[in-house]
Amino acid sequence: MPKVVLITGASRGIGAATARLAASRGYDVCVNYRRDAAAADEVRRDIDAAGRRVIAVAADVGVEADVVRLFETCDRALGPVTAVVNNAGVLETQMRLDAMDAARWHRVLTTNVIGAFLCAREAVRRMSTRHGGAGGAIVNVSSGASRLGSPDEYIDYAASKGALDTLTIGLSREVAEEGIRVNAVRPGHIYTEMHASGGEPNRVDRVKAIVPMKRGGTAEEVAGAILWLLSDEASYTTGAFIDVAGGK
Repeated sequence: MPKVVLITGASRGIGAATARLAASRGYDVCVNYRRDAAAADEVRRDIDAAGRRVIAVAADVGVEADVVRLFETCDRALGPVTAVVNNAGVLETQMRLDAMDAARWHRVLTTNVIGAFLCAREAVRRMSTRHGGAGGAIVNVSSGASRLGSPDEYIDYAASKGALDTLTIGLSREVAEEGIRVNAVRPGHIYTEMHASGGEPNRVDRVKAIVPMKRGGTAEEVAGAILWLLSDEASYTTGAFIDVAGGK
């Protein structure tokens, strides 16, 4: 049975690095993206050049119909998913909670929380032995912010990642007897384009002095942890978290 991984938010950053590494480890890859078709196509071309089957599918993970279509498209083109990486996430401009409005919270929680729930649901419906599936693995990309709270910057983002942590624990226990492992990685200060969305593209360089290792991390370092959790080497690991955060 071919290994098929569906990665949300895979056109850039951690998602793109995970897609490329997965292809090098023998996975066929469904690259999900929301808007940046050019970036997604670049990832798709790299995977195709590596000799793996690959598709790029535009879908907003916060929209239920889009998620259903995303998984159905993957079914038709690549076959049933054996691995899902819930990586898609949004981050908004740094500010205190008392300056935020409800519209912002809806945007962040819809993508970061509801999107992950929807993708996990579709994964379970395909992977679970209860539904006739052959099992599989889900990795949720959380954040060190879930432990630290991101005061004065992104309390809403941190709270959304706290919800993802709880989803990881609860779902891992719910489907443990059905052949599905559910784990999470919690990246720390990683060099990705996401910081520009928060209004500070060079944020990692500003804060790296407070990291015990005194540097920021790379998307490839996070991808390595994700691929280990997806692999057979982690066959007895579920409900677990790997902090890829330089010791912070």
